[in-house]
This record gives sequence, C-alpha cells and structure tokens, in this order.
Amino acid sequence: QVQLVESGGGLVQAGGSLRLSCAVSGRTLRLNQMGWFRQAPGKEREFTASMAWSGGLTSYADSVKGRFTISKDNAKNTVYLQMNSLKPEDTAVYYCAGSVGWDSRYDFWGQGTQVTVSS
Repeated sequence: QVQLVESGGGLVQAGGSLRLSCAVSGRTLRLNQMGWFRQAPGKEREFTASMAWSGGLTSYADSVKGRFTISKDNAKNTVYLQMNSLKPEDTAVYYCAGSVGWDSRYDFWGQGTQVTVSS
C-alpha cells in the first residue's frame, strides 16, 4: 500500500501564497502519477494538478494554470503544490492522491488539508 500525508494548509489573504506538501511512503514503486484535488463546501471534488511520479508530465486545471505549480522532491518522496496569487474561490480541502495507472482514476488518497483564502 501507499500512504499519503498532506500538510501546509491554513488561512491566507487573497493574493498570498501557500505551499502544500504530501509525504509519500510505502510501496512507492507502484506509483505512476501523483495528483492534487480539491473540494470546496457544497461542491464536488475537482482535479487541480498532476505529474508523473518519475517527474515531468505536469497537468493543471484551467482555473489554477499559471498560479499553481506541482513538483516533487525525490530525496524526500514528497510532492508539493505551490499556490500563488490565491483567490477566495481557491478555498477548499486539498487532497493528495496517487495512481498506479495513467488514467483519471486514483488509488491512494491523503486525509486532506484545509486552505482558506480570505478576501
């Protein structure tokens, strides 16, 4: 199995920045891609960003393109989501996820971390 633990959420003013971290442990050799998803109150969970576990092949939702950056520290087995120019509509619980495939299905999920952007 693979374990994912997110951290780095919090309260920030609009225009500010946060960096989310996702510590990955367990059978990481199974992983092909990593993703970040978010779920705002009363809304469905939505894709935010993804990258290949080996690096590269990044993809972003249109709503965050140019503001968010997904990256990975191989030595620490940690995936990051750098969020800049935050907007109130970015307020959500952010989840890290891992996939053993290359499609849109993710097999492993973290517990989530709350991000609140005040106006």
